[in-house]
Amino acid sequence: MTLTQLSYIVAVDNYKNFAAAAEHCFVTQPTLSMQIQKLEAELGVMIFDRTKQPAVPTDIGRKIIDQARLVLHESSRINDIISVATQDVTGIFKLGIIPTIAPYLLPLFIEKFISKYTKLDLVIDEIQTHQIVEKLKKDELDAAILATPLNEASIIERPVYYEPFVAYVSENHELYNKDKIDSKDLSLKDLWLLKEGHCFRDHVLQICKSYLHPSSNDERTLRFEGGTIDTLKKLVEKNFGMTLLPYLSLAEIEGTEKYKHIRTFNEPVPRREISIVYRRSKLKKHIIDLLDKEIRSIIPIELLNKENSIIVG
Repeated sequence: MTLTQLSYIVAVDNYKNFAAAAEHCFVTQPTLSMQIQKLEAELGVMIFDRTKQPAVPTDIGRKIIDQARLVLHESSRINDIISVATQDVTGIFKLGIIPTIAPYLLPLFIEKFISKYTKLDLVIDEIQTHQIVEKLKKDELDAAILATPLNEASIIERPVYYEPFVAYVSENHELYNKDKIDSKDLSLKDLWLLKEGHCFRDHVLQICKSYLHPSSNDERTLRFEGGTIDTLKKLVEKNFGMTLLPYLSLAEIEGTEKYKHIRTFNEPVPRREISIVYRRSKLKKHIIDLLDKEIRSIIPIELLNKENSIIVG
């Protein structure tokens, strides 16, 4: 039994396909299949039911794969122990980040961070929150940046900043003539939302109190849920309704004609808590500390506290 063989069965379980697992492991499918067969012969059991597609483990195979994950995780900690002891910022660091944070936060610090720590191989994965949680539990990510709380016992949440929501209002909307707005002004009937699966959507619905008591005279002629915030902004710019944006997205339009659509909230301002999260057993804490410090150094100081705010989540 080898660590390589264990990594192969874990890969097949992750990708539910022998060919995809082989590609992920940078080997040919025959090589991967042969090594798994050798492991099954050594153990005297079948790990995968090959009569089914996608590939699924047998009952005993599931237990073996779960144990293989633990073994691989513990073996990877050897290099982490050395890295922590020497405080070296080296090796691979896999970072997840959600789509409503990535395009606005990463450009602010990532170039400086990688130029400062040239021996660190930073791998960034832009995915939704539920995918991040799954990957953290499988040790496919070292840390992630997302909106909290997650309420996951195995995951540590380290709040970094508190990002206000701002409104993006079309010129023919009744709120366009207001300098500032209140949460109670929002109505679901003319509010553009992201698709289900985005936590930003859930946060907006929490802010919009009318969602809890839907209006009986909802007369919308157009219903649309976008995959990106940019799509929702374009609808507003064409004089359709309004949407909410994360504060850091304002940097893209500040000083342009589009800024006329921005309306901020009166206090208490609705905000989302943005955190770095990681597994309790992670040893790369010194790298997480550096990442935390770098982000705090570029975040506007007014976002580092949550006074006069309502934290949505």
